[in-house]
Amino acid sequence: MNLIKKLAATALLTASLLVMGCGNGQIASVDVNKVMEQAPRVKTLMDEAEGKAKEVQESFEKEYSNKPDLTQEDVAKAQMELQRKLEGINRAYTSQIKNRLDVVLEEIAREKNIDVVISNSAQDKMIFHGAIDVTDDVIKKMQ
Repeated sequence: MNLIKKLAATALLTASLLVMGCGNGQIASVDVNKVMEQAPRVKTLMDEAEGKAKEVQESFEKEYSNKPDLTQEDVAKAQMELQRKLEGINRAYTSQIKNRLDVVLEEIAREKNIDVVISNSAQDKMIFHGAIDVTDDVIKKMQ
């Protein structure tokens, strides 16, 4: 499955380069995992998300620890509601991070006249040579 994704991405990249003028386009790569680990803005958002999740969890525990007479059905409903709230927090912060990353990548691409940016993590290399690595630029801009 992963091989199929890589082949499809390579085919798409090749086709886009042909359309852009037979290889005259600039290609950049970004290690998103490194950005997620090192970018200050990402760390701040992750800390905020953890704080909100902890608040929701503590509120749940406080509310339901004093109600020993709840039925299993009520407990299950409450746990589902808790899970829904936690997933909502996760989605909201993940969306903020992704949106910020997209904006930063667009800015860098414009500044450096880059036509294509590919995710190229250390664990899952797609490009070994020839791409401009913009990972450090992304980390700097995600303050």
